[in-house]
Amino acid sequence: MSEGKLRVEQDGAIGRMIFDNTARRNAINADMWRAIPEAIEQFRNTPQVRCIVLRGQGETAFAAGADISEFETRRSSDDQVKTYENAVTAAHLAIEGSSKPVIAQIHGFCVGGGLATALSCDLRYAGESARFAIPAAKLGLGYGVHGNSRLVATVGHAAAREIMFSAQLYDASEALAMGLVNRVVADAALDELVDSIAARIAANAPLTVAASKIAFEAIIAPSGDFTNAEAAISACMRSEDYIEGRRAFMEKRKAQFKGR
Repeated sequence: MSEGKLRVEQDGAIGRMIFDNTARRNAINADMWRAIPEAIEQFRNTPQVRCIVLRGQGETAFAAGADISEFETRRSSDDQVKTYENAVTAAHLAIEGSSKPVIAQIHGFCVGGGLATALSCDLRYAGESARFAIPAAKLGLGYGVHGNSRLVATVGHAAAREIMFSAQLYDASEALAMGLVNRVVADAALDELVDSIAARIAANAPLTVAASKIAFEAIIAPSGDFTNAEAAISACMRSEDYIEGRRAFMEKRKAQFKGR
């Protein structure tokens, strides 16, 4: 079981959330997912905080996805999948619903659930070491409608389809070209860049910033009938391929998918 935790700090007008699970490249475990809404609420109730920065501990990874080492014990049965997914959804909605802008500061790997979390943030700034991927298709995972909608809203349909279908790893320059991040700088310059942008946001009128964020979230909110999509996603989570995918990952071998 992972020992990772979400660290919460305040630096003047800037609130910080730090994925601290370096033994697993800051993979996000169930406790960390549950801690995100609590941290956002803490910052909401702290008037001095005007902007929030989310990053991973160290420079190896922002977050290398959800902590797959937990999946056999905490995300295998239907009930466990539902409980786990509810915690993940609550974390994303808390970030998206924060009245205070959230910046993703990205060093190293930003993969799977890590990238989904970065997509829930308002702004994404990356160091040159950053690497991005959503490997759901390599794991047999059903990637939710909400996550897909955030991806499409950020990079458009063509890039989103390539990211999801290929499950390939992109470098920072490729991510910038497709609009996945706002800016890329040298790793050594990333702290200074993010701090300066957060300070600039914090100096602006908070009600105006909050109103813009609410408007943006309303504009990109998914609409329509997603019944068939949700059924297909649920079928992935009940499939033999999902069992094979997560076990192959833990055993560091290539998965043998059968489409059932």
